[in-house]
Amino acid sequence: MYTLSYPWLLLLVLLPPVLRRLLPAYRESRRALAVPWFQRMADLLGQTPSPGAVVIRAKVLELLFLWLLWAILVVAIARPQYLEPPISRVVPTRDLMLLVDLSGSMEAEDFTNANGDTVDRLTAVKEVLDEFLTRREGDRVGLIVFGNAAFTQVPFTQDLEASRILLEETTARMAGPRTAFGDAIGLAITLFEQSEVEERVIIALTDGNDTGSRVPPAEAARIANDNGITIHVIGVGDPAAVGEEKLDEAVLRGVASTTGGRYFHAADRDQLQEIYTELDRIDTREVETATYRPRIDLFYWPLAAFLGLGFLYHVGLLLRRVIQSGRAAHG
Repeated sequence: MYTLSYPWLLLLVLLPPVLRRLLPAYRESRRALAVPWFQRMADLLGQTPSPGAVVIRAKVLELLFLWLLWAILVVAIARPQYLEPPISRVVPTRDLMLLVDLSGSMEAEDFTNANGDTVDRLTAVKEVLDEFLTRREGDRVGLIVFGNAAFTQVPFTQDLEASRILLEETTARMAGPRTAFGDAIGLAITLFEQSEVEERVIIALTDGNDTGSRVPPAEAARIANDNGITIHVIGVGDPAAVGEEKLDEAVLRGVASTTGGRYFHAADRDQLQEIYTELDRIDTREVETATYRPRIDLFYWPLAAFLGLGFLYHVGLLLRRVIQSGRAAHG
């Protein structure tokens, strides 16, 4: 689609004929032939001499051509553009941070994958999270992994494919064998400080007891709540276990309830899948899109036509004078 940035400038096309009507014709004064009896003849004829001038008359075709040149220049000034097809992009409406436990207990093979084969907990978690991320269009997603300490695996991004790839590259114990759940929440809070959206959500998945955090999970949850962050917690461990691998559901429920989130317990992959489906349902939001149309400037085409035709016009005038001079010389 073609358009003009300043279409009102096209009114300038009418400027030459308007000025031609309103302004007096250009007069070029020249010296006349002086004769001694000129005044006597004027008196005899009863005429009063007046200053003379030569009015140069332009040919109609020449005027039309010059007007065409002016019109082409005006079109260039009006800035013609070509509008390309609309391009739409999804505007982030929510920042979502995933917290994934990579402690040694995630190696326990007590889950099944989509094919029904027995796999370790982390493999099942990554499989379900991969499906979950495919439905996150419109969100900025980040990923924090934690073990002995918490690390940012993926900062907030709309590149969901990159998030899925980096999630797949995680392995159990890569952050250490212990569980620093409170520190992971604290790290997520610092990443949310740069967030400009109102809706901020953390989905945390852990299968052990927090024994290595410098900031207790309950305290981290209170700080998150003060910053308007909602935390949903998914526990995949065994509440009946002891030591590091024990799932302290009381603490996890407290973290979720403090921030207005929910706590879920997943004993197998099917329950884990149902939990993420439920999170999809309770965290619904409207997807906003921004549409714009790229513009390509085309002013150089009429400008080039103006310069080209103007050059040919002056070359034609020069040739005409040369021809006339030649005829006068031979005449």
